[in-house]
Amino acid sequence: MKKLFALILVLAIALIPAALADAQARNLDEIVESGKLTIGVFSDKKPFGYVDENGEYQGYDVYFARRLAEDLGVELELVSVDAPNRVEYLTSAKVDIILANFTVTPERAEVVDFALPYMKVALGVVSPDDALITDIETLRGKTLIVSKGTTAETWFTANEPDVNLLKFDTYTETFNALLDGRGDALSTDNTEVLAWALENPGFTVGIESLGSLDTIAPAVQKGNDTVLAYINEEIEKLAEEQFFHADYEATLKEVYGDAVDPDNLVVEGGVID
Repeated sequence: MKKLFALILVLAIALIPAALADAQARNLDEIVESGKLTIGVFSDKKPFGYVDENGEYQGYDVYFARRLAEDLGVELELVSVDAPNRVEYLTSAKVDIILANFTVTPERAEVVDFALPYMKVALGVVSPDDALITDIETLRGKTLIVSKGTTAETWFTANEPDVNLLKFDTYTETFNALLDGRGDALSTDNTEVLAWALENPGFTVGIESLGSLDTIAPAVQKGNDTVLAYINEEIEKLAEEQFFHADYEATLKEVYGDAVDPDNLVVEGGVID
């Protein structure tokens, strides 16, 4: 039995390098050679990344993902991710790029590499019209619904300990919890709660901007410099055609209407105005 255990241990140790190799991200040449670019996106965060009634991925992030693959001359494979597993999908090399409404934070930048930003964002809070939350003081002592792994969870945990957090893994679960009355309000990116409130009568974004103004950016595995450089070059080049304003018109305009000034959301060329 001891010899068998020792043999298993030796084999396990021998497999470690292979396992680590499997977690190594593909560089740009390897992606081009394979003919396929794999990008992680949301499947339930309309209008940024979602699956429509025909089973097709759509949204602001998806529009950009398609252009990245097109300009690279490869097929695009979209992989559904949730907020809590975005980092893991990069570190385990399950995807080449994350384009899932990923807010840049110092903590995340320690474990992934962010490209130039393509959107601006802050936190917002949506609640029922008949019990509207319009300030943080009113929210204290109440239950706030958040998604795990989001800046909303991080910000409220650090800054508002008197707000009770009810956490879910997916955006679908969080918004269903608000609809079901399991919490007093919900917080995530203000761009997202505004879009959701416009499509769900009876709910209003009572707190439109909370915390600092942040940016949304693509992310790659730490040290994947060739893919990072490609994304940055694309973002800079696409500014010449105002690509992200066109993206807004194609994917967000119908949702926001006149409620949002595109210049308050869109970032061109990675440059924050």
